[in-house]
Amino acid sequence: MVVDIGGGTTEVAVISLAGIVYSKSVRVGGDKMDEAILQHIKRKYNLLIGIRTAEIIKTTIGNAYPSEQIETIEVKGRDLVTGIPKILTIDSEEIRKAISEQVETIVETVRIALEQTPPELAADIVDKGIVLTGGGSLLKNLDVLLREETKLPITITEDPLSTVVLGSGKALDNLEILKEVAIR
Repeated sequence: MVVDIGGGTTEVAVISLAGIVYSKSVRVGGDKMDEAILQHIKRKYNLLIGIRTAEIIKTTIGNAYPSEQIETIEVKGRDLVTGIPKILTIDSEEIRKAISEQVETIVETVRIALEQTPPELAADIVDKGIVLTGGGSLLKNLDVLLREETKLPITITEDPLSTVVLGSGKALDNLEILKEVAIR
């Protein structure tokens, strides 16, 4: 099972014998998490931040599962009441709660994929585990949360940001195999 968490979507696929047995795509990814952080800060603190700032918050202190150490970050934005720039300190617990809906959607998509997988392949997933890729897989403790929820081994690819591109390049290098696995 491969879970590719990109900017706009999360794709879950079960692959067997060079073919896709099950696939599901949901319109939740890193961009939706950034938007959730932006909206949370806007609602709670009346502070307007940019989408790039929200992404920096997510990649710096964002997490999917509580950890022992709570991290903080200073956020600069514009106060919506006064229009004056303002600095605010927020912590990782607050950000985890802000993106919890998006993270739960990803977990639920994986859970549904496991339920839809044929029993013979489910046994292989128990042995081999789930592979996470895409930029969203770099969210701290997402692997821990999925391991906790599924009780399966979770692996993050060596270079999650480039995995899809590298795989596409390898597929194009061998067009015969690509023809066999292409969706018709």
